[in-house]
Amino acid sequence: MILLGTAAAASSSRLDASCYTAIVEDTGQPDPQVWDAPQHQGQDVADDVLQILLASRYCEVDSVLKDLAWTLSGRMLSGWLRVQAICAFVHQHVRFDYMAARADRTALETWRERVGVCRDFVHLAITLCRCMNIPARYCSGYLGDIGVPPAPYPMDFSAWFEAFLGDTWYVFDPRHHVPRIGRVLMARGRDAADTALTTTFGVNQLESFTVWTAEVSAAALRQQEVRTDRYTERR
Repeated sequence: MILLGTAAAASSSRLDASCYTAIVEDTGQPDPQVWDAPQHQGQDVADDVLQILLASRYCEVDSVLKDLAWTLSGRMLSGWLRVQAICAFVHQHVRFDYMAARADRTALETWRERVGVCRDFVHLAITLCRCMNIPARYCSGYLGDIGVPPAPYPMDFSAWFEAFLGDTWYVFDPRHHVPRIGRVLMARGRDAADTALTTTFGVNQLESFTVWTAEVSAAALRQQEVRTDRYTERR
C-alpha cells in the first residue's frame, strides 16, 4: 500500500490551499524487465500508437537529435535493448539538478545544456526513441523512496515514460535508470504539455508546495480501519 498526497498554497486570496491524500494498492514488484521485447516496424503499428512517433511541444523529433539517436545503437540493437541504451545514455550525460528546473526546457535544450530534472530526462529519452521509430509516451505521477535510500531533497511529482514494444507499453526511467517499486501513475501524454500538474491563467505566485509518498503495510492499514470504525461507532 502507498500513502500519497499533495498540498499547495497560493498567494491569491481566491486559493489559500488545496490538499488531497489517498491510499493506493501496489503489487510491491519492481518495474518489469522484458529484455527480449521486440520493436515493431512502422507499418505494423496501430494508428493510435503511430501518432506517438510524431514530434510534440517538448520533443523535437525533426532535429539534430535524429543523428544523435542513430549513433547510440544504429542497427546493432533493437527493441528493449535499444530503449535501454537510450536510457543509459541520457542517464550518463544529463546531470540532475532540482534547482535547474524550468517549465520551457525542450529535449534539444536538455541535450545542449546537459542538466535538468526528471521531466527533462524523459523528454530527451522519448525524443531519441521516436527518432528510432519506437513509440514513447510521457508519464507523470508519484514515486516514493520504496526499496531505495531516501533522496536528500524534498519529494516532488515524478516523470518517467513508456515505450511500445511487443504489443505492450513498458515503463522506462532514464532519471533513475533502475527498476523501481511503487509508481503511482497520474497521467499519460505526448509530453509534459499533455500532463500538466497545474494549469493557471493570469499572474500567480506559488508560495509552498509539498508532495509525499510513503509505504504503508497491509497490517497498518487494517489497524487504521479498525480505529476509524471505532471512532465512527462512538460518534
